[in-house]
Amino acid sequence: MNASTARGPLSQIVQAIVERRPQRDFEAEGAARRLAEQLRVRRTSLWELNASVHCSVIGTCLGTAELRKVMGRVLGRDVSGVSDHDLHGQAVGLCARRGEGAKALQKALDHRHRSAISRFSKLQSEDLVLTQWAEALRIGDIPGSYWAVLTHPQIGSVGLRRAFGDVHMLSHLVGAANRADIQRLAVLEQQNTDLAEKVERQQRRLQEVVATRDAIIRRLRMIATEQAAQQSRAQPPDDDALAGLRHLVADLQERLERETARRERLERRFANAVLTSRESECRARVAVREAAALRYEVALLEQAATEGANRSQAPAQQILYVGGRPGCVDQIRTVLNAAGGSLLVHDGGEHDHPSLLPGLIGRADHVVFPVECVSHDAALMVKKVCRQLGKPWSPLRSAGIASFLAAFARETSGTCAPRPA
Repeated sequence: MNASTARGPLSQIVQAIVERRPQRDFEAEGAARRLAEQLRVRRTSLWELNASVHCSVIGTCLGTAELRKVMGRVLGRDVSGVSDHDLHGQAVGLCARRGEGAKALQKALDHRHRSAISRFSKLQSEDLVLTQWAEALRIGDIPGSYWAVLTHPQIGSVGLRRAFGDVHMLSHLVGAANRADIQRLAVLEQQNTDLAEKVERQQRRLQEVVATRDAIIRRLRMIATEQAAQQSRAQPPDDDALAGLRHLVADLQERLERETARRERLERRFANAVLTSRESECRARVAVREAAALRYEVALLEQAATEGANRSQAPAQQILYVGGRPGCVDQIRTVLNAAGGSLLVHDGGEHDHPSLLPGLIGRADHVVFPVECVSHDAALMVKKVCRQLGKPWSPLRSAGIASFLAAFARETSGTCAPRPA
């Protein structure tokens, strides 16, 4: 047997083993790689997010008017009679399952925040996404950035918890701002009560004084009448009697002059008291109006703190804020940016030149200034330029964020909300 003959059966066995070995399915491997790549770059859908973040997404990333429009289409009925809170709850419920409602909300969110989604989509790691999110927090670009971060394909559970926690704490910002206004409300209510009691006491005292004066005058007139009647009936008196009568007349005349002078003093006091009473009533009315405005502002702040950062009445407009205090301006910018608006600021002339005001007013959709924290010249210029350019303007009761929200609540709700006194 030669070598070639000996190798024949072995070669056949090896060939058979090779033929039985499973072959690699290159087509299946390619499909698997493509699927993994798609999963790595696909954004997370609304219904795929943890249910705990749905409330913050709807409250922060969708405005009230837009949410009503979407929910009206989803529910197929008029939702104008449904409260904001109930409508918010229904929308959050739809987010938990993949359906027409969740898809409509996803579409509205993607359309509204398409620029933020595009900006974040260029970031290829969670660290880069969170760095950009921190910058968005710093400048107040919250709604779109929040939605882009939560749905970013590179974001993990750690990043999601961080973004959710940041937005949750933002809702406390508005709640903390109302403490000073609540204290002032209590002071004004007490002042109003004290003024009302003081006015009532003054009115009672004046009535008593006037009644006493009139009684004295009537008594003196009666005495004078009786004396005159007695003298006309009596016989001609002797010298002593005549002297006595003259003394009596002089005494009565002196008493009458004293009472007349006293009456005039009382009348002057009465007139002054009436004037003081009217001034007190005026101050009381102002205090009542200011207290009503404060109650309204506190209610807005409590609603915003309870329902989320975007539940405030801040407009999605470019607002020019003239005057104010730096700390309050920063809070207003944060809340306004969270609602989709932006803030232009002019300090009323302290550092910014007044000549900059007309240009800023021309760029703004609405101009506001706190009456307690702006110069008289700056306020006059704002009113004049706004009338010339046809721009709306609103005086604010104070420099706090509550007065800012109340001003735009009146503009958007169309209700007779209290105005600053």
